[in-house]
Amino acid sequence: MSACVPTRHNRTSRSSRPSRASGVKRPHSPPPPRGGRFRIAGADLSASITVFLLAVPMSLGLAVAMDAPLEAGLISAAIGGIVAGLLGGTPLQVSGPSAGLTVVTAELIQIYGWRTTCAITIGAGLLQILLGSLRAARSALAVSPAIVHGTLAGIGVAIALAQLHIVLGGSPQSSAVANALALPDQLGRVSPAAPLIGVLTIAILILWPRIPGRIGRAVRRIPAALAAVVTATAMAAIVAPGIARVDLPSWRSHALPEMPHGPVLALATAVFTVMLVASLESLLAAVAVDKLSADRTAERTAARPGAGAMSAPAPAATSTGAPAPALAHAPSTSTPAAPLTLPARRADLDRELRAQGIANTLSGLVGGLAVSGGAVRSSANVRAGATGRASTVLHGVWVLLATGLLVTVLEWIPLAALAALVMMVGIQMVSFAHIRNVHKHREFLVYGATITGVVVFGVLKGVVIGIAVAVAVALHRLARTRITVTDQGGQHLVVVRGQLTFLAVPRLSRTLGQLPQGGDAVVELDGFFMDHAAYEAIQDWSTAQTAHGGRVVFTGRSGSRIAEPASAAHSCCRPWTPWRNHHCHDEPGRASGADHGPGEPSAAARPGSAHDIGNISDTADVGSISNAVTTGHISPGDHLTAHDAAHDATHDTAPGAPGNTHANSPAPGREPATAAPRPTGGNRLINGLSSFQRNTAPLVRDELARLAIEGQRPSQLFITCADSRLVTSMITASGPGDLFTVRNIGNLVPLPNAESGDHSVGAAIEYAVDVLKVESITVCGHSGCGAMQALLGAEPDQETPATSLWRWLRHGLPSLERMASRHHAWARISGRLPTDALEQLCLTNVVQQLDHLRAHESVARRLAEGTIRLHGMYFHVGEAQAYLLTEAASSGLELDEVFDRVDPGDAPGSGQLERTGV
Repeated sequence: MSACVPTRHNRTSRSSRPSRASGVKRPHSPPPPRGGRFRIAGADLSASITVFLLAVPMSLGLAVAMDAPLEAGLISAAIGGIVAGLLGGTPLQVSGPSAGLTVVTAELIQIYGWRTTCAITIGAGLLQILLGSLRAARSALAVSPAIVHGTLAGIGVAIALAQLHIVLGGSPQSSAVANALALPDQLGRVSPAAPLIGVLTIAILILWPRIPGRIGRAVRRIPAALAAVVTATAMAAIVAPGIARVDLPSWRSHALPEMPHGPVLALATAVFTVMLVASLESLLAAVAVDKLSADRTAERTAARPGAGAMSAPAPAATSTGAPAPALAHAPSTSTPAAPLTLPARRADLDRELRAQGIANTLSGLVGGLAVSGGAVRSSANVRAGATGRASTVLHGVWVLLATGLLVTVLEWIPLAALAALVMMVGIQMVSFAHIRNVHKHREFLVYGATITGVVVFGVLKGVVIGIAVAVAVALHRLARTRITVTDQGGQHLVVVRGQLTFLAVPRLSRTLGQLPQGGDAVVELDGFFMDHAAYEAIQDWSTAQTAHGGRVVFTGRSGSRIAEPASAAHSCCRPWTPWRNHHCHDEPGRASGADHGPGEPSAAARPGSAHDIGNISDTADVGSISNAVTTGHISPGDHLTAHDAAHDATHDTAPGAPGNTHANSPAPGREPATAAPRPTGGNRLINGLSSFQRNTAPLVRDELARLAIEGQRPSQLFITCADSRLVTSMITASGPGDLFTVRNIGNLVPLPNAESGDHSVGAAIEYAVDVLKVESITVCGHSGCGAMQALLGAEPDQETPATSLWRWLRHGLPSLERMASRHHAWARISGRLPTDALEQLCLTNVVQQLDHLRAHESVARRLAEGTIRLHGMYFHVGEAQAYLLTEAASSGLELDEVFDRVDPGDAPGSGQLERTGV
């Protein structure tokens, strides 16, 4: 059984589970029932007005930029808000006319006319519905980010160049290149009114969010776009009454779509281009809205009273229903617990794509612009405090009402103000954050090629150019391999940097062929990919070299040796790779279901499988086989023995005892793995031993032969629990001969008195301290310990049962008494309180067993001489995290019993390890 699979004692109380009404979906549970009413919160109402005030000028501005009927922009904003808002998979995303399609739509209108462009929008919408139904949304985002952001940036450049002409009082040309070439001539014909209004609009857009102080906080409730357009409109009415303004034609002259006319291939290309750009813009905006929503939830949670520090957990009850003794003395807090903040639901991108397709189809049918999700409108919606899709839908309703009721007001808006607004949107599409990101990942060439292609040749051709450059860059990196040879006094070092593909095989074979036959060589492979051709070339050379009496060693960049598979038949076995809960079949095609469950590792050298309490022979052998944990045949928690069965029995003794709901729960947001059926075949031991002899024994034979001659000289005595989930060699990164290990239920150290002492543990301690001369002793506890659970669940006045298990557990009663005592410090992990009574007892037990260790004569003598050190350790199984007791507490010189977290960067000499004395 994998260590991450919750065991049967890991129960969660029904009261702690989220209710269905909360909207939190439990793993493997059906989705929560949907409410039958469309609810409107006050925050959604105010947010919808904010977004509406931003959407109206943007929709008109985009329609002006596309040279489309102005009412078409309002139609697409209303349909995008209502239809995509109701049906979309991202409730807080606001859809409307697509800024990314500005250049494409303007070109289509110029070539085919407005009515055919509406038909192309319908076709793009139908294609989006098809792709959403095929669940292709995530695949669309699998394109290189450099290409996606380069496409949008190129569109932004084209938009800015076109709108600059309108700001200067002229008209845009047919392409971005033409707009750039015509700019000098336009600057020579500048009329003062339009540039003045444009500059005023841009200045307000830039400065409005930066107004400081209380006044700034108040005015920022009004969108910058609305403030800019209103101010520019008022200024134009005063200083430039004759400036070009919005002209909304009568609805009676509104044009509807017609059957498209033109070459079929060109029309199909146009449909695909509109679909591609609109989909990418919508999906990227949905992902961005997800992040904004999650950030807002985190900020609100952090700002809520009582959220700054975690309040103490409620006292866990023992099997008698009374509070656990230790928590009775836990420091309490008067801060009220913060209410539960439900996690934001992740966007359903396929549903979002289908909704965008439906909105585009309807928009095209009624003569509107192409619709897509917009990052500007959506971010304004999130920041305005929207809580659901009601704000998006209401914004569409307000736009629809404004289309019929505010025509006279809208016709006062100068075109230069709308052009300046859209020009700023285009400039913002060129994100410096994206540029830094692609530069950091060495993809700026792809990004630059895509921008250039979109600006010079158009969107679709620009995307094709970006993909071609990305493929070329990938092939260059794949084929770029540096091979160097160094003579190291009779032995040659061959260093291969980069990926080994068939393109590098000729150079590799030529270099290896120049080495003397029969000589020794070390081949250092520094790359993450090797194809079949390169593997065969190296394998053939290595075989020939070995046949002539040479010795070839393959290493990685760090110099660690790389083992080759035993044979092609067992190429799935990786004996020295880290444990990944996998196993190797004995033979390809051979049915092993009777011996191994699906995903079940073999039985070779499984930890926690043969450790009688205090048995010297077993504890001495633990160090010899510990390094086998690095093979692919070791699974923590996978092999129960007599001790493990007794360990599970302790869990079943007190089913209602506390702690079961926390110790080994899966991480939040992660569904618990499903336990694989345990194999029941009688040949498991033989198969495991055979696997060890075939794969692992050849690799450890030399080291074990050396240890057999020199004898064992471990540096540590490691006392820990028999729990099969604790793999001592894995968590301490130790190898054969490093650890002298004592494993028993509860990592207990009985006091050395004649009546109640345990001679096996005492003998192991004496042997390690006096004979092996170990330099340190570590007592290691762990989360979810069954022995501690049994102690918590025992009746205080209950007589000790006449069984071996309960006679052994009586040695843990001092830990229970220490936890309940007011005269001892509260053992805890640095930075937080214990999760429950079980975790507190596990921590307290480590401290108590260190006190028992000091009572042993041999340990006390070495401590007085200063030749041995004691360490307390706690391992959280569910987090795979180790904690060390501070050095003063380990030595008994400090009252505060605190376990510090061991971080990946800690090393001998760092502050953490100096404090713990390791």
